[in-house]
Amino acid sequence: LKCIASLNADPAVHGFIVQLPLDSNKPINTEKITNAVAPEKDVDGLSSINAGKLSRGDLGDCFIPCTPKGCMELIRQTGVQVAGKRAVVIGRSKIVGAPMHDLLLWNNATVTTCHSKTSTLAEEVGKADILVVAAGRAEMVKGEWIKPGAIVIDCGINHVPDSTKASGKRVVGDVAYSSAKEKASFITPVPGGVGPMTVAMLMQSTVESAQRFLEKFQPGKWTIQYNQLTLQMPVPSDIEISKGCMPKPIEQVAKEVGLFPDEVELYGQTKAKVQLSVLKRLQNQPDGKYVVVTGITPTPLGEGKSTTTVGLVQALGAHLHQNVFACVRQPSQGPTFGIKGGAAGGGYCQVVPMEEFNLHLTGDIHAITAANNLVAAAIDARIFHELTQSDQALYNRLVPSVNGVRKFSDIQIRRLQKLGINKTDPMALTKEEVNAFVRLDIDPGTITWQRVLDTNDRFLRKITIGQSVTEKGFTRTAQFDITVSSEIMAVLALADGLDDMKKRFGRMVVASSKKGQPVTADDLGVTGALAVLMKDAVKPNLMQTLEGTPVFVHAGPFANIAHGNSSVLADKIALKLVGKDGFVVTEAGFGADIGMEKFFNIKCRYSGLRPHVVVLVATVRALKMHGGGPAVTAGVPLPKEYTEENLQLVANGCSNLKKQIQNARLFGVPVVVAVNAFKTDTKAELALVVQHAKEAGAFDAVECTHWAEGGKGALALARAVQRASQAPSNFRFLYNVELPVVDKIRLIAQQVYGARDIELLPEAQEKVALYIKQGFGNLPICMAKTHLSLSHDPEQKGAPTGFVLPIRDIRASVGAGFLYPLVGTMSTMPGLPTRPCFYDIDLDSVSGEVNGLF
Repeated sequence: LKCIASLNADPAVHGFIVQLPLDSNKPINTEKITNAVAPEKDVDGLSSINAGKLSRGDLGDCFIPCTPKGCMELIRQTGVQVAGKRAVVIGRSKIVGAPMHDLLLWNNATVTTCHSKTSTLAEEVGKADILVVAAGRAEMVKGEWIKPGAIVIDCGINHVPDSTKASGKRVVGDVAYSSAKEKASFITPVPGGVGPMTVAMLMQSTVESAQRFLEKFQPGKWTIQYNQLTLQMPVPSDIEISKGCMPKPIEQVAKEVGLFPDEVELYGQTKAKVQLSVLKRLQNQPDGKYVVVTGITPTPLGEGKSTTTVGLVQALGAHLHQNVFACVRQPSQGPTFGIKGGAAGGGYCQVVPMEEFNLHLTGDIHAITAANNLVAAAIDARIFHELTQSDQALYNRLVPSVNGVRKFSDIQIRRLQKLGINKTDPMALTKEEVNAFVRLDIDPGTITWQRVLDTNDRFLRKITIGQSVTEKGFTRTAQFDITVSSEIMAVLALADGLDDMKKRFGRMVVASSKKGQPVTADDLGVTGALAVLMKDAVKPNLMQTLEGTPVFVHAGPFANIAHGNSSVLADKIALKLVGKDGFVVTEAGFGADIGMEKFFNIKCRYSGLRPHVVVLVATVRALKMHGGGPAVTAGVPLPKEYTEENLQLVANGCSNLKKQIQNARLFGVPVVVAVNAFKTDTKAELALVVQHAKEAGAFDAVECTHWAEGGKGALALARAVQRASQAPSNFRFLYNVELPVVDKIRLIAQQVYGARDIELLPEAQEKVALYIKQGFGNLPICMAKTHLSLSHDPEQKGAPTGFVLPIRDIRASVGAGFLYPLVGTMSTMPGLPTRPCFYDIDLDSVSGEVNGLF
């Protein structure tokens, strides 16, 4: 059944047959097997659907079993007209007798079916102008029964004893050939009659199947069912819109985009994981166009990048009928229940169901939490055991004797090799080698690995661990971060396969030894366990938009201390699925100075992918803020400057827009500005933004109303993106990774942020020296700074210049593959506000539906 499902889904296969009888030493339901074959590929014509269509006379819309079809072709070649003739069929099997009856009937013969229980068989045969015999009994029909001049088709294959043959037997049909041929006008021999014609008909049906496929098939184009939106004004809440949508079954979405059943793991009706094997199957397929959505420096309310991403793919797919995929990050439950709410888009541009999207999804973040905390537990346990045991005691427990035999595990062999000990016999190590092997000698003051939780909990920002009496006085200060800030999340987002993910896990540096050597997850012996915990999380999650276009939701690294982009794997699979003329639209977190810069310099550097278009989202609201408007605060009504026309504020704020356009053009990629319109914006304000964007060098700038209108409201944007994707692109990185660490930081600060220079505080200077010594100096840079300003000061709006960027500290995510300088102070564990979003979330205990705001 699994094999049949795979063949059903393979567009390169137009027909296949199940060889009967099934060869097995256990009972198999033949009917279940033959009915599993897709009717459009059932060239044997044995499925119930094809049999039903034949029975109803739908001969042009079904496949006819090959033996009856061959019999009809033999009759046709006699030149005798079937219409009006009396036909007799002996046998009623599903393979020959029953379909032969139907076929003759719908060719206008008068048909009688006989079988083993027919009492007047000879009499019925004597009336037949056309006789088809498929009874499975040797020479049952005698020559004297046959009407003179009849056409006789013998489908039987029987073995009878014959001492003249080497095998001791010969093949005969169901008709006594030697006597029947004297009375029949035409008769098929056995063997050499119906059998070869059956094979010929099988080939003919396969060709017919290919022709039918090609009539419907458009090379490179998906056959996809889009959902029609019923727009309402005023626009209902996001959760009401989401609940009012009837998503397609996710297995249908998977089939529509060309995924095979064995490449899809269903998680209910609306979400699924996609196997990485699809990349190998499609390795020779050209990639589609690669589009990244970013934004100007936002207000604390956000400017609608996710909404624009969804609106753009709905426009390209449901309205312009392009193959298109959205690739977005999975949101953390911290902000969902905290101050921000969900991240599924908004209005009529959402990933649905939004409650599934915003909550557990398929459990990837929980897997990251478990994996991260396993590392944290391993660190403290190792320190404890090294403090309380001798070298030999540690060695005996790390390499135990099992049935009198000691053996190193694979990960322990790697540690020995790292230490330069080329031995595989545990009994061969010297005392010095045993000491080096068992002692990681972690300096507690250098531990950078923290425990994580996917909940905003400010009271876990600093804690003391080890206070139980069983820990024998070993305590230290530690902290919890939010799960999406874990390096494991960043590794998931940047890995290009299971093997690469596992290697990155092994390289993760968790601390330094007291001699200043990096201590890795591999040294802790935990790499394989991490890979096991993450083996399902590495597969992208498939969902859909309100209008039925496909979405990959995968990974959600922080956009400050990590790179803030969805996974490389999701992008790569999507680019293969859409084909060379399709589009993949992905979103980069925060503004262009943060998420987009990291998308180019980190994600594209590791993935090898090259973007075609940048979509820069701007709003009148944010530009007014940058132009000198009063502060914008979440949960507080907007001041009147934001609800009344003020062209001067907009014009002043366009300095930020111009700088972010310039930032995108630094990388040699065309920029399309999407002006996300709000109901308080005036036509003059929107037109002014479009004008400034074009003057600043944007390829195009368009007004967008997708929040209220769905894909229809982003049609102008979609057409602009199509045109921009055809424009010349000269993509380049901002820096060479082999430059000194300080120079790479300075380049980002000066060219992207507009700083005059940088200042490394003493702790940062020490880290630069340490990481160069440890061999990490050639990693890309991932700046951790506020998203509310181009500078380090969130109060500085617009496009500030001349400032000195302070670098407080530098940390390393070696497994993920970057150094992240800390600009100013920030928390990796958000807190809950006075009135968190969870006040508005509830469950209907009768229907089981989620109610409230996301």
